[in-house]
Amino acid sequence: MLFLFRMAFWLGVVLVLLPTGGAQRAPAGSQVNATDAITAASATVHDLKGFCGREPSACAVGSQLATTIGYRAQAGAKMLYELLTEALASHDAASPAPSDTKPEPTTASLQRASSGNTLTPADLAPAWRGPPLRKSI
Repeated sequence: MLFLFRMAFWLGVVLVLLPTGGAQRAPAGSQVNATDAITAASATVHDLKGFCGREPSACAVGSQLATTIGYRAQAGAKMLYELLTEALASHDAASPAPSDTKPEPTTASLQRASSGNTLTPADLAPAWRGPPLRKSI
């Protein structure tokens, strides 16, 4: 069912974005100007604001649906992240090691890397913001 809604949505987007070809013109009385469009949009928004007052059960179901979709999106993103992490890790492990040898990491560098804090004290120091230097004469 969701597939049909998605397909109808994207088909509608495609149909709206297709060029008209210039041969078909709208009838003279069917032109919509910007003022009419803004008036119709504001009336629609005003009507939607009162929808939950008229149909509280529909709003409750819609809220639960939005929450469920949010949780599913989070779970899907987490699953995709884990899949990509595993794929990249296996790709890195399968790639040949470089010919030059790297020095063994120290305990301090391992602690910085594992904690996510990779900035050195020089990186953390603020930039100098004093007055500009004068030229000596």
